[in-house]
Amino acid sequence: MSGGSKKGSVIFSGFRALGLYSNHLSHVVRYHKKHQEFYVVTAVGKCFHTYNVKKLGIVAVSNALPEDIAYLAADRMLVFVAHGARVTAFAKNKEVVHTYTGHGADVHLLLPFGDHVISVDRDNTVIIWDVDSEEEYLQITFDKATFEVSAIMHPSTYLNKILLGSIQGGLQLWNIKSDKLLYSFNGWGSGVTVLQQTPAVDVVGVGLTSGQIVIHNIKYDESLMKFQQDWGPVTAISFRTDGHPVMAAGSPLGHIGLWDLEDKKLIVQMRDAHSTAIAGLSFLHAEPLLITNGADNAIRVWIFDAPGGDGRLLRCRMGHSAPPTKIQHHGQNGQHILSAGQDGTLQSFSTVHERFNKSLGHGSINKKKSKKKGLKYDALKLPAITTFASETARQSDWDGIIACHRGYVTATTWNYQKTSMGAHKLEPERFGKNRALNVHATAVDISSCGNFVVIALSSGHIDVYNMQSGFHRGHYGLDKAHDGPVRGVAVDGLNQLTISVGADKLLKVWKFKSKELVHTAVLSASPAASLLHRDSGMLAISLDDFTINILDMETRRVVRKFCGHRGQVNAMTFSPDGRWLITAAMDCTIRTWDLPTGCLVDCFLVDSSVISVSMSPTGDFLASAHVDSLGIYLWSNNTLCSMVSLRPLPSDYEPSVVTLPGSCPVEDEDGEEEDTPSEEMIEYVSPEQLDERLVTLSLLPDSRWKNLLHLDIIKKRNKPKEPPKVAKAAPFFIPTVAGLVPQFAASEGNSAEDQSKVVNFGVLAQKSSFYVKLEEAWISNSYASPVQLLKEMGPSAIDTELRGLAPDVGGPVEVMQSFLRMVGSMLDSKRDFDLAQAYLALFLKLHLRIISQEPELMEEAQKVSEKLKETWTNMQTLFNQSLCLLAYTKSALL
Repeated sequence: MSGGSKKGSVIFSGFRALGLYSNHLSHVVRYHKKHQEFYVVTAVGKCFHTYNVKKLGIVAVSNALPEDIAYLAADRMLVFVAHGARVTAFAKNKEVVHTYTGHGADVHLLLPFGDHVISVDRDNTVIIWDVDSEEEYLQITFDKATFEVSAIMHPSTYLNKILLGSIQGGLQLWNIKSDKLLYSFNGWGSGVTVLQQTPAVDVVGVGLTSGQIVIHNIKYDESLMKFQQDWGPVTAISFRTDGHPVMAAGSPLGHIGLWDLEDKKLIVQMRDAHSTAIAGLSFLHAEPLLITNGADNAIRVWIFDAPGGDGRLLRCRMGHSAPPTKIQHHGQNGQHILSAGQDGTLQSFSTVHERFNKSLGHGSINKKKSKKKGLKYDALKLPAITTFASETARQSDWDGIIACHRGYVTATTWNYQKTSMGAHKLEPERFGKNRALNVHATAVDISSCGNFVVIALSSGHIDVYNMQSGFHRGHYGLDKAHDGPVRGVAVDGLNQLTISVGADKLLKVWKFKSKELVHTAVLSASPAASLLHRDSGMLAISLDDFTINILDMETRRVVRKFCGHRGQVNAMTFSPDGRWLITAAMDCTIRTWDLPTGCLVDCFLVDSSVISVSMSPTGDFLASAHVDSLGIYLWSNNTLCSMVSLRPLPSDYEPSVVTLPGSCPVEDEDGEEEDTPSEEMIEYVSPEQLDERLVTLSLLPDSRWKNLLHLDIIKKRNKPKEPPKVAKAAPFFIPTVAGLVPQFAASEGNSAEDQSKVVNFGVLAQKSSFYVKLEEAWISNSYASPVQLLKEMGPSAIDTELRGLAPDVGGPVEVMQSFLRMVGSMLDSKRDFDLAQAYLALFLKLHLRIISQEPELMEEAQKVSEKLKETWTNMQTLFNQSLCLLAYTKSALL
């Protein structure tokens, strides 16, 4: 595996999951005393969500666990979660604070019990744990043949006692402090599924697998009343505590029965409260609110404020109850994702907040009849949507979504603003009532103006309809557009052309209005799907041989071919600018192809195959839907907020697995291999000179060299108006020598009294560092050191150094020759070209008279002049060529 493959995705990083609200586990209701608010906690795969009941807004998402949650329980402070053979305690609805290990089998029941928590595993072992110390307080083992624990509860006011229910039907009351069985209840000949405390002390509600609900007094071992449900085993029980003697009981069919405990009769049936079994139901304390959840991925809050005792839906959060088949962003702001699921519904999920979610409902054959009878009759249900197209241009005037259904020739329209199924069912008249059952719609597209839809069929026909009226507006081809099923159809952004690809390996381009065929191309393999990026005119075609072709609509030629997937390409999406094509296939990879370079720039693996992808129109998120997963996963685009170096990936690149957002990352055992050199590849350090033939400027600021010729004017302007005053006290800071590189001044060893007042001319004639370096360079012919020294000096220091080279100050002519050679070496190396010009200009200004009098200096200056002329002539030629080309480009009529 290559070093970079450990990194996962360079472009995308997991952000969050949408549309996940509940699974088959019962919810838990918590009350926050300080906030005076109820919260509901639901399990979703490997983590749990916390919502406030007031608005059903998500409050917290817990850190993910390595395994799916098997049971959920909570007390005032902590949330307890069973996963595998472990029990984990979470604080603040998010952080793991305790882990309890010791079970030999999977834990399936939990009960918080004061300072302890009780857990039951599949081997029928009950363990009582001390919450804070994580130590085992007590262990009780039961014989599976006689008493297999299936329910557990703490009877109110019964100190240190728990009540256990069994699959065999019996109940046992235990004192866990003394580890004694206090009493055994014979049961009712049917397994116990639920134990629930009633508002009355000593009285317990018992739900059985037979559908019977028994209200039993455990103090006297007497059954007070019995109710019978015909919907299968009782899944949940709850009692109202707001003054109404009502009990609610859940069933596996999704129905809820409401029973009057005074009159001992059924008040009302809340049928189809959920489309799957009722996982949990809870009446809020002293409030007429019932919270339910189920495996249909829904949380619902019901309010009982109407006469007759029936509950009406107050608010809900629901996602797909079956995995999505296609997702697509709706609108240009990137905040809404349309999703069609295998459950037959079309839903809209908001990336901003759950309250903006919409459910457009389930497709029905006859909308009016289904409203009267209810959509629970399978005869009225439309099958799941396989593909759809949406447009916002005229959605406020008429329907803006067109959808195909599995196995159906009829395409349906949907209205996003009304959040319902639309007015039209579009079906060609050619089949009539005797249509072949095997003909179905395969692909759809809607024009950018929102007025027309194009529907392709498995018979090879392509039809055009008006979206407002639903009228048929023609078809492509004399009879059929293709000889086999049409796999993809698209309309360009200006309603000029329609592009279709068929199983007959043909790509056809039609005039949208006249339906005339203008171009046909033969593909190398049978196409699976097509996708058009309207702004750039690029058409992506996925083929059955797992390759992808990119066709340019302008030239009508295949401009790119991408291969690398090892499975059927399920989904494709373009980035908003049309630069990237992101593809997902059955090989569980998500690949990003760069169209201008024709290279694969990013690739990563996910745990399950991607069924659909959609890139946000704003480019900030990639949304993905996966096989056997109910949610939509968002991946943030790293290139928007940081510099990402995109390198072409080799053909043998082995991608690494990236965990889905909201799930627990797999710990890597090879800790040493995590430090990959991929970050070093991203940082590019430019060399000082790209090529020896290129003239290179210095990176010094202009202030270092630009004003060297005007220093006398600057000094005159900056001359102080009055002399500086002497400091009264000693300076606090250590004195430094003036210059760009800070240096401390040498300490004076002698005191003021010992200093001689006779001027020492030897000190005045002391050579500077630059002077010494020039003398050394005259002998060694290496001028790098003096150049580096000059680059570290300021303009005043450079002026002083160059004035000190004159012979009348006491220096030989060779030092001035050495300076001219230094400038010559800078011109030869073509480095620091601007500095060489500035230093030479100042040198000539200061010493021109001396140079003209000394033949050695004249000869050296002549050499430098020739080098300068040669370099400048080459540069001027290049400048002139560039300026000429630029002027032509600006003025030419293209």
